Amino acid sequence: MLEIHLDPLGGIAGDMFVAAVLDFRPDLEPGLTQALALCPLIGDVTFDVSGHNDGILTGKRFVVRRHGQAAETAHHHHHDTDAGHRHEPHHGHVHWSLIREALLGSKLDAETVRHAIGIFTGLAEAEARVHGTIPNHVSFHEVGAWDSIADIVAAAWLIKTIGAKRWTVGALPLGSGRVRSAHGLLPVPAPATALLLEGFTTIDDGIPGERVTPTGAAILRYLCPLEDAPRTPRRLAASAHGFGTKRLQGISNCLRLLAFEATDATLTITDRIAVLECEIDDQTGEDLAQAIDNLRSRKGVLDIVQAPVFGKKGRVMTQVRILAEETAQDEIVAAIFDETTTIGLRRSLVERSILPRATATVESGGRTFRLKVAHRPSGDTVKVEADDVAGIDGSGTRNRLRHTAEALFHDGKDGK
Repeated sequence: MLEIHLDPLGGIAGDMFVAAVLDFRPDLEPGLTQALALCPLIGDVTFDVSGHNDGILTGKRFVVRRHGQAAETAHHHHHDTDAGHRHEPHHGHVHWSLIREALLGSKLDAETVRHAIGIFTGLAEAEARVHGTIPNHVSFHEVGAWDSIADIVAAAWLIKTIGAKRWTVGALPLGSGRVRSAHGLLPVPAPATALLLEGFTTIDDGIPGERVTPTGAAILRYLCPLEDAPRTPRRLAASAHGFGTKRLQGISNCLRLLAFEATDATLTITDRIAVLECEIDDQTGEDLAQAIDNLRSRKGVLDIVQAPVFGKKGRVMTQVRILAEETAQDEIVAAIFDETTTIGLRRSLVERSILPRATATVESGGRTFRLKVAHRPSGDTVKVEADDVAGIDGSGTRNRLRHTAEALFHDGKDGK
């Protein structure tokens, strides 16, 4: 299981992201060439990947060209961003709906299209907020140009092909100064970029310029969760560097990529869940049972445990503990207050480790049995779904059928 951490030493732009991944996996360059040949709206665009050494670090650069002209005059590829910059943006305006329709109608694979549209959607939503309109009315300027379409589609294909379980990013340099755009001079970070970076950790290292571009910010918003990554042991497998076009004073203008692989200690899946708890002493057992059934059926509820406990004055109460998905906790808290008589509860976020699991079926004695398979470090274990033997009389018969079904699964697996 691969995890990738992005270290924005110089910052991040779309071309830097693509270059960093290709420095990590140079074997993907031929496949990327084939994928970009299927990309709409950039039929006359070419690109090349080259090694780069800035005197400090070595890595790759990803350069997109149209009619032989490199996409280096665009502000979002890290060229000068002060008010005295002499290069004007040289891009056309491309409507978001045209880009989306072209991607959906292209011969690109479905996963690449899904990732590309996801990245572009974030950009459209940010631009819409900046200009006080709706995403469907957004017409991209700098970020809708041929070079950024190539960057985003290349990034989408690489994301799909790498198949990393998790992407994280370090603190992002804010930069400073002004940048020329189709709307005139804008502050750094550009308004749409600032919206995309809301919630991310940033630093001010005192080095001016546009350090995070709209395209780079959109890739991060799409890929990287805002919560802290679980701190579990993992093996550093490789490092790589993707360079931008601008030279920064005293620091390499590169995006460093760190690729991690799971160790034996990380064969479990780690995530965060909400724990919601309360004690109830003034609700009838019949009504509380119905309330718990109603809560159990709600989306986002993972499990409910109830147990008798003693409260003040020796009063018997029922303790209710609900495990819920982190993103659904507010709705579930409201439902708890509706379904039970409690007037307060405790809530906390905890990490949990769970085994990877799968399902399977086997045929035995004219019956189909569903199996739950747990992938343990020492080997898989399997258990028959309880409902599939619930209607069978006799404990011995049920146990025999369970053992037969589980043995058939292992025999079939070993025979493959």
